[in-house]
Amino acid sequence: MNMMKMMKQAQELQAKAAKLQADLASRHYEAEAAGGQIKAVATGEGHLVSLKIDPALLKDDAEMLEDFIVTAVREAIDKGKADAAKELGKLMPAGLGGLPGF
Repeated sequence: MNMMKMMKQAQELQAKAAKLQADLASRHYEAEAAGGQIKAVATGEGHLVSLKIDPALLKDDAEMLEDFIVTAVREAIDKGKADAAKELGKLMPAGLGGLPGF
């Protein structure tokens, strides 16, 4: 394979990856904790965009509530990361491994 062809393929792959990353950044991932009483939504970039807490939980122990919130937020972010790794992995030709940082 000549060098020009390889460079063109690399540029095409880079463009596809950039487009996919923009798409993933616009996706929202929801996770729940405390039996659905806490719902967190994060973007594919890992930014928290909403958090809903059932008012009944506000009467409970604050430390336990904090743990539930952290669990829901972390799970929402992890879902986005897992989806990104899966989608970006599809772009890589067989045998080349994953993209660094994903």
